[in-house]
Amino acid sequence: MKQTASYKRERRVRRHTKIRARITGTEERPRLSVYRSLSQISAQIIDDATGKTLVSVATADLKGDAGERKGKVAQSFLGGKQIAELAKAKKISAVVFDRGGFRFHGRVRAFAEGAREGGLVF
Repeated sequence: MKQTASYKRERRVRRHTKIRARITGTEERPRLSVYRSLSQISAQIIDDATGKTLVSVATADLKGDAGERKGKVAQSFLGGKQIAELAKAKKISAVVFDRGGFRFHGRVRAFAEGAREGGLVF
């Protein structure tokens, strides 16, 4: 079976729906939702109880040193560190990680590692 883009997206959305049935963000532990596009990663820290986005970041315009990582993986790592800094400024230290139906490897994993290195607990 040939896997078209619409088929892959449909499968990801189905996985994400199953994940969201189990994961919700609260005021004490908001949800860190990650979206991975072809060119960048964007993330939001969301309080699902009130439906408010507390912090958001996109890797489109980040600059910095990501160590030995290169390319989009490096940008994802920096995005994780950036969202951790913004969360600390809003006094958020613990979150629930929502990978958005994407596999936990590559850019999504680098983002999570950056957020953990920045001080977020999940």
